[in-house]
Amino acid sequence: MTEPRPETLALLARLVAFPTVSAESNLALIDFAEHHLRQAGLVTHRLPSRDGTKAGLMARLGEGRGGVMLSAHSDVVPAEGQGWSRPPFALSRRGDRLYGRGTTDMKGFLAAMLSLAARAGKAAPARPLMLAISYDEEVGCTGIREMLPGIEALGWRPELCIVGEPTGMRPAIGHKGKAALVATCHGTAGHSSLAPRHVNALHLAAEFIAALRRIQGEYAASACTDPAYDIPFSTVHAGRMQGGAALNIVPDRAVVEFELRHLPGDALSDFQDRLRCEIARILAPFRAQDEAADIRIALTNTYPGHDIAPDHPAVQDVVRHCGDPRRIKVAYGTEAGYFARLGIPTVVCGPGDMEGQGHKPDEFLALPQLALCERMLDRLLAGLR
Repeated sequence: MTEPRPETLALLARLVAFPTVSAESNLALIDFAEHHLRQAGLVTHRLPSRDGTKAGLMARLGEGRGGVMLSAHSDVVPAEGQGWSRPPFALSRRGDRLYGRGTTDMKGFLAAMLSLAARAGKAAPARPLMLAISYDEEVGCTGIREMLPGIEALGWRPELCIVGEPTGMRPAIGHKGKAALVATCHGTAGHSSLAPRHVNALHLAAEFIAALRRIQGEYAASACTDPAYDIPFSTVHAGRMQGGAALNIVPDRAVVEFELRHLPGDALSDFQDRLRCEIARILAPFRAQDEAADIRIALTNTYPGHDIAPDHPAVQDVVRHCGDPRRIKVAYGTEAGYFARLGIPTVVCGPGDMEGQGHKPDEFLALPQLALCERMLDRLLAGLR
């Protein structure tokens, strides 16, 4: 089968038409998905966001223990300003490519999930099929974190969860964890003609970024590596620095936004301890000039890494059903670590290529990839009967 089912393509067209950029509501998409799943005979549970503007959705078909959960997020990254050559929120086809925002990341898998549910509903499986649809994954997996208490309260314990992020339909058994942080550097304002008498917050920020580079060098030289990743060690990245009001004013405040993407062996707490040591070293000479000098760190978001043994029975199941024996690890983050924290064996496997297609203008999904995904899900369903 190289062509996906017509009903799957129709579902994908409907899903792409919902402009579920993370900054906007996803409720129209959730309404559509919930109606579709109830029509198929699944029991649904809506998990609203704290502010009520968004919702996650859990659905189940069948009773008993074990079973399989399929997971997808509903939000997409913005298309504005990317220079698309076609409407991003209208599915279009050229050759064997389906174009539209979210086709790869990850409404292709979501469409395949919903299509499978309709087929499964014709005869309830002996073991349950469960679906999870989240929100705000693209802004640091914040939606699934809000949903966790509700998911845990359901008490579902599937034998396998597949998070359908784009892996080229190869089973991904790991990714790094991430922490996003902000350093606020405090100096003292004054006229630039008297700059040496004041603490320049940008100078503090420059010293701090240099410290991040030193820590990165330590990670690169560390024995804690994993060759399964393109970058085999933990990484530190400074992404944004802001400070200063005018050229003739010594800036009294500068902000550095930075992140850590870490292997399981490199704990976030160790990184934070290392930061405290570097900050104390940086501040010593500045505070000798003025006690007001300071650098304060705030942790703004985290999500867990993921790691499952390559010979775990859940991995072996996915290998058997997807037909590709290669176990990989991916550079990007997913929601897999949250399901693993609930004691659910989790594998990442879905259609498309994140590096080549995800988050790009004219995002597309190759038809054979979607067909392979359908084949994997059909085999999973057959195993539940």
